[in-house]
Amino acid sequence: MAASVAAATRRLPRAVLRSPAWQGPSHRPLSSEPAAAQASAVRATFLTFFRDRHGHRLVPSASVRPRGDPSLFFVNAGMNQFKPIFLGTVDPRSEMAGFRRVANSQKCVRAGGHHNDLEDVGRDLSHHTFFEMLGSWAFGGEYFKEEACSMAWELLTQVYGIPEERLWVSYFDGDPKTGLDPDLETRDIWLSLGVPASRVLSFGPQENFWEMGDTGPCGPCAEIHYDLAGGVGAPQLVELWNLVFMQHNREADGSLQPLPQRHVDTGMGLERLVAVLQGKHSTYDTDLFSPLLSAIHQGCRAPPYLGRVGVADEGRTDTAYRVVADHIRTLSICIADGVFPGMSGAPLVLRQILRRAVRFSTEILKAPPGFLGSLVPVVVETLGDAYPELQRKSAQIVNLVSEDEAAFLASLERGRRIIDRTLRSLGPSDMFPAEVAWSLSLAGDLGLPLDLVELMLEEKGVQLDSAGLERLAREEAQHRAQQAEPVQKQVLWLDVHALGELQCRGVPPTDDSPKYDYSLQPNGGYEFGTCEAQVLQLYTEDGTAVASVGKGQRCGLLLDKTNFYAEQGGQASDRGYLVRAGQEDVLFPIARAQVCGGFILHEAVAPERLQIGDQVQLHVDKAWRLGCMEKHTATHLLNWALRQTLGPGTEQQGSHLNPEQLRFDVATQTPLTPEQLRAVENTVQEAVRQDKAVYMEEVALALTAQVPGLRSLDEVYPDPVRVVSVGVPVAHALDPASQAALQTSVELCCGTHLLRTGAVGDLVIIGERQLSKGTTRLLAVTGEQAQKARELGQSLAQEVKAATERLSQGSRDGVEAHRLSKDIGRLIEAVDTSVTPQWQRRELLATLKILQRRANTAIRKLEMGQAAKKTQELLERHSKGPLIVDTVSAESLSVLVKVVRQLCEQAPDTSVLLLSSQPVGKVLCACRVAQGATSTFTAEAWALAVCSHMGGKAWGSREVAQGIGSTADLEAALSTARAYALNQL
Repeated sequence: MAASVAAATRRLPRAVLRSPAWQGPSHRPLSSEPAAAQASAVRATFLTFFRDRHGHRLVPSASVRPRGDPSLFFVNAGMNQFKPIFLGTVDPRSEMAGFRRVANSQKCVRAGGHHNDLEDVGRDLSHHTFFEMLGSWAFGGEYFKEEACSMAWELLTQVYGIPEERLWVSYFDGDPKTGLDPDLETRDIWLSLGVPASRVLSFGPQENFWEMGDTGPCGPCAEIHYDLAGGVGAPQLVELWNLVFMQHNREADGSLQPLPQRHVDTGMGLERLVAVLQGKHSTYDTDLFSPLLSAIHQGCRAPPYLGRVGVADEGRTDTAYRVVADHIRTLSICIADGVFPGMSGAPLVLRQILRRAVRFSTEILKAPPGFLGSLVPVVVETLGDAYPELQRKSAQIVNLVSEDEAAFLASLERGRRIIDRTLRSLGPSDMFPAEVAWSLSLAGDLGLPLDLVELMLEEKGVQLDSAGLERLAREEAQHRAQQAEPVQKQVLWLDVHALGELQCRGVPPTDDSPKYDYSLQPNGGYEFGTCEAQVLQLYTEDGTAVASVGKGQRCGLLLDKTNFYAEQGGQASDRGYLVRAGQEDVLFPIARAQVCGGFILHEAVAPERLQIGDQVQLHVDKAWRLGCMEKHTATHLLNWALRQTLGPGTEQQGSHLNPEQLRFDVATQTPLTPEQLRAVENTVQEAVRQDKAVYMEEVALALTAQVPGLRSLDEVYPDPVRVVSVGVPVAHALDPASQAALQTSVELCCGTHLLRTGAVGDLVIIGERQLSKGTTRLLAVTGEQAQKARELGQSLAQEVKAATERLSQGSRDGVEAHRLSKDIGRLIEAVDTSVTPQWQRRELLATLKILQRRANTAIRKLEMGQAAKKTQELLERHSKGPLIVDTVSAESLSVLVKVVRQLCEQAPDTSVLLLSSQPVGKVLCACRVAQGATSTFTAEAWALAVCSHMGGKAWGSREVAQGIGSTADLEAALSTARAYALNQL
């Protein structure tokens, strides 16, 4: 058997076996294929096969926005949403914890980050930035290799009708470096299913060992490949389906350890499967793309799509077709899931995708403006049934795509003008300045891709200063690193092995229901009860389980129950302390509490010995907890107020709160206006003023599924789930006939809340900025902080009013006018950096900028009047001649320069230098050289000679210059000025 496998491996070059791309159309028809099935039917057949024949639960696709995984820009595989199961961190009360057999079609995006197919899209016939992953899973050993292989073989050969002779399979050949043996079990399964030994191939870890990341669950995989050649000539294999058998965990030191539970994770790309079933050699020739390609042809002035690649694709027309078709699908899917083009992370990648699509559509396909947006309905038509969010968000997608397309085209035109203007100032052999290219780039002001800037320069025969560009990129990277948030101290955590060991011991999840045990007292204060608990397990800083810890040791404590709120749902963890029973005078401070797979791990520093079995009493920090409760209830009111003000389609994108402030991200078409911000605050204030009761109750998750208006996020919720309703009892709020959730704040939430809204006191939005186009981040404070913000806002408003009155009264002299202008400048800085209502800040800043313009205009008028008067005095003192050197009283250098300019306008053939004595010996200098003067006589040199004599400095140009110095002997300075000028004249 080994010999036949080796022979097969030698016959097939690895590059062919592992080819990820279909290089071009074949002239051989796939005559043995069954009748072509529509893509929607192929997708549905996969799902119903696993549901009806093999008892799998169908779950919807997760959003392409990763759920709590900062390591990913986008969801790039079907397994992403099930990571908590693989890692053992899934909440045991959640619906996901009950998953055993699951199947779905997952939306995936591979662009940016580790998996990045962006630059390959369009070059071949199979790469995509967005694709659909058909997946099946078996969790916790529900079934393993034999069942997974059998199901896959049954679906492909018996249901889809793919001829067995066109399918090849591979298995893991082992890895001596890590001590892993060949996966002969999988090999024998394939043979038992009737796959000939000649089509069963083995490969090493690079091909047939799948890993989630540098650390984490992993295991051998089996792959099923399809032979495009159909037995004619050398096989042309493409991977169809990858079956991963997760049975190991990659540790931080690189070693492999057995997982506590084994899982099956399979994934098959829908686009490639449809191409096989429709007898196509290109995924772009399937009905997933043909409507888009047809729409592109109809909307552009380009020849029809012919499916050419490489040198055969003259003018890159077919490449452009594929890029535009792929990218508009990706843009539509991402925007529907709340990822909008922006300036960093996933939004920046999406911005690059959009601009790449615009470039190919306008430059190669000659598409008219607004063309990309016109393709969105075609995407909705082809994918909307499978992913209804496309239908709900279609108008928003069209608007965002069209707006960004128009903005990019405007930037492109402006970029061309800047390049042309820059080139006019360069010499024949000069390189294009890196600083200008950087300002044009995505990292700079205009957002043009650097490769596009280089291409535009190449067309003009100009070389870019690449070394300078690399230097700027390094400086930018260093700046970002310096601006990055400081690395937080590593928190204690329970890994998959620690969690598995607890589950094997039968340790139940931590009972944290006491965190809701608090009450509102008649005096308006809150009473937080203590919690009696037992130490079940202790952990050292590195996560090692120990029986006891000693004095001064940082450790993790696992208790049977707790009243501490562990950080989740955007709410910061509780703080507090515990004491041992009978030793209440020794406090064990608890810095935070974390959720680890249903267990609550408390992080503490032990002042004395603590061991398993100790009885303890837990006390939360009341002020900290109350601050979090206040901010969390305020967050719900803010969410409700935003919907009331901006419309029911307004969606929360995330939030975080602690006792100091709350942060709220909201999807918006445009930035909020000051009027909208004020209306939001007023709505919250009204709910606070009414002091409404806050009702909280745990209900079956299924009861919340069809409640109109109920707010939830894309998160995994426990079952039963906690519902928080403001002003309306939960039972009434969940009654679909009541419509109560449309009239007040009703949300799924596990956080701790006030029992009445009045304790919020007040809410002020103190900050607002766009994270990306379509997403706004709000910062808000409550209670006393909010009141202080309003008081400061009123104080600043009074100062702005006083400045307005001063300006309206007018200034009789320049000193007073300059003083007012400086006062307005200081006021602008004070308002801009103050903690005040954001709506008021924006209004005050708008007013102050108008005042500043008016003040500067007043100063210019005063100075022009003063300069005119001084000019006349000087002309009366000096007869016509080639030179005027004199002193004049002037309040500022600006006035002195204006006098010089006016003198030269009235006596253009005269060169002028004026000095003005100021307090404490300072002397101002301004000069202008007549145009008819000799070439060696420059204003800058003239001013420098005089100011250097006075121990000062000068600056300017050939015609006009100014400077400053200090001297008590003005006559000597004037003599120096005359002598220098006469020598030049």
